[in-house]
Amino acid sequence: MKIYTVRINTQIEKHIFDELLSLTSKEEQERIGRFRKFEDALRGLTSNILLRYIIASSLGRKNNCIYFSKSEYGKPYIAGNENFHFNLSHSGDWVVCAVDNMPVGIDVEKIHDVDLNLSARFFSEEEHSYLITLDEKERREAFFELWTLKESYIKADGRGLSIPLNSFSFTIIGKSITFKTTNQLKECYFKQYEINNSYKLAVCALNSGFPESLTDISFEELYKLANVHLL
Repeated sequence: MKIYTVRINTQIEKHIFDELLSLTSKEEQERIGRFRKFEDALRGLTSNILLRYIIASSLGRKNNCIYFSKSEYGKPYIAGNENFHFNLSHSGDWVVCAVDNMPVGIDVEKIHDVDLNLSARFFSEEEHSYLITLDEKERREAFFELWTLKESYIKADGRGLSIPLNSFSFTIIGKSITFKTTNQLKECYFKQYEINNSYKLAVCALNSGFPESLTDISFEELYKLANVHLL
């Protein structure tokens, strides 16, 4: 398993954005072009280029031969590569990608103020009851720890938000994560990583072989790698 992180650079020159965009498919170019905000378009583009670099360098596949299929729930995969699984997430300044030989899910979220009505509506009773005991700062931190764990689980499962978020529950004590669920996927493992004081990051995998550290690639380095592996 490897977990890649890229911090986007909103100060890039237009020709760099255009060069990277040309390395994506026409469908992806159209999707990225529909974003109204440049930051959103850049996150989408960075996610795509990072994934294409990982596939090209890991599977030895030429960029123009990288095609994505989607499951019935919309999760993308590379057809014919049963031992290659990936999952992407992005928020704020960060794009992250987890890769493994079994299904994997990853989520990164920027911490911000939250409405407790969200946890009352979407979280388990135990999780919501825990959150209301905390002060405001602790509550924000704990909310996004739980949220990223939940997102990573439903993404690893592959069915996304068709799985009710209150059908499973987490208890976090220090670095220990206790998981309870009524869903079919029970044999899975979780790990949280420190990426930035303003963000939370969690990974769910079907095996426990988590890397000790993240593979961080600067945006400038990703641009150079794209020119080597994707042209």
